[in-house]
Amino acid sequence: MIWLVAVGGVVVGFVAGFIFMTYRNAKKINFLMDAIEDGEMNFRFSPESPVNKALNRLRKIFEKMKRENESESWSKLIRVLTHEIMNTVTPIAVLSESLAEDDTLDTKTGLETIAASSKNLINFVNSYRSLSKLDRPVKRPVVVKDLIDSVVKLDEKYLEENGVACGARYLSPDILIYADHGQISQILINLIKNAVQAESKSIEITAEISASDEVVVRVKDDGNPISKENFEQIFVPFYTTKSDGSGIGLSLSRQIMRLHNGTLDLEQSDDRATTFVMRFA
Repeated sequence: MIWLVAVGGVVVGFVAGFIFMTYRNAKKINFLMDAIEDGEMNFRFSPESPVNKALNRLRKIFEKMKRENESESWSKLIRVLTHEIMNTVTPIAVLSESLAEDDTLDTKTGLETIAASSKNLINFVNSYRSLSKLDRPVKRPVVVKDLIDSVVKLDEKYLEENGVACGARYLSPDILIYADHGQISQILINLIKNAVQAESKSIEITAEISASDEVVVRVKDDGNPISKENFEQIFVPFYTTKSDGSGIGLSLSRQIMRLHNGTLDLEQSDDRATTFVMRFA
């Protein structure tokens, strides 16, 4: 009998210890996932167990991926910035030198060209300023249906002029987000404008609460698809495939979503449809 009690005590102790260790490890894993989501890698687990060592190794892998992604993003941004600035400054420099050396050139026309190029450079700098000095969102409770309906109403004339039908469907009732109404409206206006410029004839906006309790807003259109090569490039600041585009609309929109602890992604773009998805955690 005493032997049975002793064995039972050992088993209970072992099970209790196992449960405790499982609970601790689950907490560590949840902490790691939260840190990865927030982009914070400045932590370490004490290498006292195989689980901790494995978690530290995972942290290093994600930290490396983050550095590589940031480095690639900065390289793309610097490349685009250099391209835009050189495209504007080079003609000014060449034309100024030609005007100074060649008396036969039309000075008035040359100065007008220089003025136009200078204006383009100022517009470019202002675009950069709006991207780099985005105001912090002033968050308040926002009814998603009211927000989307107001944006569609605001763009009604623009849509009619371009022969585009735009509708909204609400797959979940009474969807509420805590957000800056003006900034989120700006994202939707930009996505609608992009769809119209892609020669869409139909735009559909849907909103729902997902199985993981995220508020998900999709903007779907039937316009010209985005090429596979441009899938990642479209979110790089100042990258644009439009002759009159600034290239900051989507990058600014993604930055706004990040300030709302959310995401903006291109979910689909093919011959059937192009869909952008906004997720509010």
